[in-house]
Amino acid sequence: MDPNHWHELWESNELGFHEVDGNRLLQRKLDKLELAGNARILVPLCGKAEDLAWLASRGYVVVGVELSEIAARDFYSEHAIVPTVTRHDTLTRYSGGGIDILVGDFFDVDRQTVGPIAGVYDRAALVALPPDMRTAYAAHLVDITDCAPQLLITFEYDQEQMAGPPFSISEAEVDRLYGHHYTAEKLEERHVVGGLKGVPAAEVAWLLH
Repeated sequence: MDPNHWHELWESNELGFHEVDGNRLLQRKLDKLELAGNARILVPLCGKAEDLAWLASRGYVVVGVELSEIAARDFYSEHAIVPTVTRHDTLTRYSGGGIDILVGDFFDVDRQTVGPIAGVYDRAALVALPPDMRTAYAAHLVDITDCAPQLLITFEYDQEQMAGPPFSISEAEVDRLYGHHYTAEKLEERHVVGGLKGVPAAEVAWLLH
């Protein structure tokens, strides 16, 4: 996926992928990760998701990774937080309100930069990536988090009816990407009201542990 595609979406404010009220599956299923109250949670390709603030409000330390600096700036501005901004090689770290957002290429993030991670919440990363990028993404995520448990949100629909993103991720694909490191447990599957751009779809919550 060309990074310029995502930069152009943020610059033109085309945010159909942004959930104003946060993700209901996160709110219902986060406890399955069995995390301590002050655990550090990684949110890859986080955008300006309301989920970041929701997690922080429950006492978690949140670390997001995001390609677009516009998204990071908007998040803090919309939540009336004045962040500190520091440089880490090719990455820029925004910090404030118990939330860090690392702006830059996800593959430039290493263990030292991200710090110890107790759990991962992936709603928008895997589903945003075309097939040829998923193996490298999953391997890097496992590496920098030391195989921390994940709450993974995917979509399932007929890929021939829509090009994506978000892409359809099958159970077989979840197993292919993560089966060597995790047991994948399907927690819930719910119908997407109105579909994705009119295409019938289901949203699925997975526990990888």
